[in-house]
Amino acid sequence: MTAQHLLDISELRVAFPGRGFRARPHEVLHGVSLSVGEGETVGLVGESGSGKTTIGRAVLGLAAPSGGTVHFQGKDITHATGKERRALARDLQVVFQDPYSSLNPSLTVGDILSEPLVVQGVTAREARAQVAGLLDQVGLPKDAAERLPREFSGGQRQRVAIARALAPAPRLIVCDEPVSALDLSTQARVLDLLVDIQRRTSVAYLFISHDLAVIRHVSHRVSVIRRGEIVETGSAGRVTSAPEHPYTRQLLLAAPVADPVAQRRRRVERQRLAAAGGAEVA
Repeated sequence: MTAQHLLDISELRVAFPGRGFRARPHEVLHGVSLSVGEGETVGLVGESGSGKTTIGRAVLGLAAPSGGTVHFQGKDITHATGKERRALARDLQVVFQDPYSSLNPSLTVGDILSEPLVVQGVTAREARAQVAGLLDQVGLPKDAAERLPREFSGGQRQRVAIARALAPAPRLIVCDEPVSALDLSTQARVLDLLVDIQRRTSVAYLFISHDLAVIRHVSHRVSVIRRGEIVETGSAGRVTSAPEHPYTRQLLLAAPVADPVAQRRRRVERQRLAAAGGAEVA
């Protein structure tokens, strides 16, 4: 990891139009700052509606910032044009939450993986050769290239989505709840795959999730977001085992455990924290 950050988000604000005539805009991010280094995974965790996905969308140019800046590889991309965004796609990619809707059902897996390569100027023959390598990289057989997404399980489809993100050899991948639609055993395999890919390629991840256990598994550092503001940042080990902020402690206590006695104790402690500091984490 180098001293210079790969991604720098500074005082980022995003506001959405209000509902109704002359309604004021509703601000969902209130001056958020975070960074991701080369080859690093930064976990961004918070409950539904906290603003974590909006941060990812702002980085990708899918949500327009109303204030602050986003720098990628030292360049200001806060208000990048469509042409600039297409050029950025070589180094900045995304894996979305739902493997069922993020893949074109009418294209074969080979065509899905070839598309970003061809856009970057790779010939069709070179693309086919690279597709075989991508499938091997994510643990899928070579004949998967001839099949349609509907022929695969949810975990396999997410592997295809990861392969598509890896196709242009990016520097950073925004992972927006990439395992939340999968069962627990499949989640673990996909998370292990992401860690292994990072070890081999040094790609960086901005990993967005509502689940502290998932964040702990993949992250080097963690930022906790609540109601559009970062409330705690630190190493993954500390934030996910000995959090300092009451909201982070609530997130930790909300994670289920197998022991019913311990689970009951957690629920009582979570309710106590909620009574002392605001709404309880769902």
